[in-house]
Amino acid sequence: MRWLKCAQGLLLFVILASNTVAVAHGRDRPSGNAVTQWNAVAIEVFPVQPGLLADSRAFAIMHAAIHDAVNGVQRRYQPYTADLSSPGASVDAAIAAASRDVLVALAPGQQVKIEIAYAAALLAVPDGPAKSAGIALGQQSAAANLARRTGDGIEAAGSPVYVPTGAAGDYDFTPPFAGPPLGQAALVPGWGRITPFAIQLLDHKLPGPLPLTSRDYKRDFEYLKSIGRIDSSSRTAAQTDTAMFWFEFSPMGWNRIANTIVMQKKLDVWRAARIMALVNFAIADGYIAGFDAKYHYRFWRPITAIRKAASDGNPDTQPDASWLPMSAPSFFTPPVPDYPSTHTVLGAAAAEVLIRHFGDSTQFDVISTSLPGQVRTYKRISDAAWENGMSRVYGGIHFLHAVRHGYTQGKGIGRAISRQLPAIDSGP
Repeated sequence: MRWLKCAQGLLLFVILASNTVAVAHGRDRPSGNAVTQWNAVAIEVFPVQPGLLADSRAFAIMHAAIHDAVNGVQRRYQPYTADLSSPGASVDAAIAAASRDVLVALAPGQQVKIEIAYAAALLAVPDGPAKSAGIALGQQSAAANLARRTGDGIEAAGSPVYVPTGAAGDYDFTPPFAGPPLGQAALVPGWGRITPFAIQLLDHKLPGPLPLTSRDYKRDFEYLKSIGRIDSSSRTAAQTDTAMFWFEFSPMGWNRIANTIVMQKKLDVWRAARIMALVNFAIADGYIAGFDAKYHYRFWRPITAIRKAASDGNPDTQPDASWLPMSAPSFFTPPVPDYPSTHTVLGAAAAEVLIRHFGDSTQFDVISTSLPGQVRTYKRISDAAWENGMSRVYGGIHFLHAVRHGYTQGKGIGRAISRQLPAIDSGP
């Protein structure tokens, strides 16, 4: 997966991940249960390795393994991959072993940190047959879920190489990935071909970007051109803060939100394992569906559209060759097409799973991953999801149409995934 490592280096996500780890240690949190504790370990590990995009797949595999391991002790929900049975096994040992094996397999460079967490978890479990059985159960679940993803398309996700056509509306490379010193880059054109975890892609297709010559496109263009520019006079200070607060958030940020809510609700390990699996299936499949649409429609980013508006065939859109988005120079336009906003898709998908299980009126705190130490409190899950999407418009890196359709796609994905892994008895 050399292609993915190169892309991660270009996008400077190691720096962002380092900020995330620092923030994670900055606030006292309730202890939760073994599911939330191992999710917290993954939040520190996966953004570093395997890194951008691939971390969504890694989170989903780990939580699938946790779900199957927990249900192997007592079957309360439909298994995802492995229908295991080990009554009397230690649940905590099973979760630890399943998590550890997936983490090591997908983040071998972080093994020291992983093994320390694993040793600490096992020290809390009394020695004996239950502990041994739990370890064996977790190992079986991890092996089965890792095997299931073999050949899922990730090795070829960096191909084919993207080649812009230069036509009006076609995605072209964006700064700082349009030339020296970083070179030209369009990230993982084949990600949409990876096998989804829980959806059928055909059920979540989008109608596409606005026609360039339409009045709706002109309105979207003018709104973004005004509110998203670096020196905008129409963007409020609160909107600027929102753009910066949510700049780089998914999937680790939505895992933090899900973790927080699960702990607040004091769920047992069975329900916690199911919900965390569903949230991460939604995030992983949101990326897959979103990237499938991105490289199908290949729609240009605002910075290209505004600078090259003279070529779009719309007499009502005026070019500005010096236009820059708000995010420059602190942040950047991610090197992928505009439509849809996958940042929005992921947030809406994860939020919909949480809403379906806990209701929308749930208060929680959100810690920014791009502004370390900054915290916001939300009273509705949907408010956080919509603000997450609108941050891309305020920052000048997505058209409003891409955000609206991304939100719709994400909600549909979350709604479909929420029905997965149903209860099979009268347990919680």
